[in-house]
Amino acid sequence: QVQLVESGGGLVQAGGSLRLSCAASGRTFSILVMGWFRQAPGKEREFVARISWSGGNTYAADSVQGRFTISRDYAKNTVYLQMNNLKPEDTAVYYCAAIPGDTGKYDYWGQGTQVTVSS
Repeated sequence: QVQLVESGGGLVQAGGSLRLSCAASGRTFSILVMGWFRQAPGKEREFVARISWSGGNTYAADSVQGRFTISRDYAKNTVYLQMNNLKPEDTAVYYCAAIPGDTGKYDYWGQGTQVTVSS
C-alpha cells in the first residue's frame, strides 16, 4: 500500500502562485509514476501533470503548460506542483495519485486539497 497526503492548497488571487505538495509513504519503492489531477465543481476529474518516479520525466496538460511545473524530491518521497499565473478556471480540488509498477494504473489517491483562485 501507498499513502498519499496533499498540502499547500488555499485561496489566491488571479495571477498568483501556489505550490502543492504530495508526501508519499508506505511501499514507495513500488511507485512508477506520480500524477496530479483536479476536479472542479460539476465537472469530471481531469489530468494535470505527471512525473516518472525514477527518471523524472514530466508531462503536463495543454491547459497548464507554461504555468504549472511538476517536480519530485526522491529523497523526501514528495512530489510538488508549482502553479504560477493562476486563473479562476484553475479553481478545483487537486489530487495526487500514484501508479505502482505492478498494475500500470493510478491505484493510489490522496484526499485532495482545495485551490480557489479569485478574479
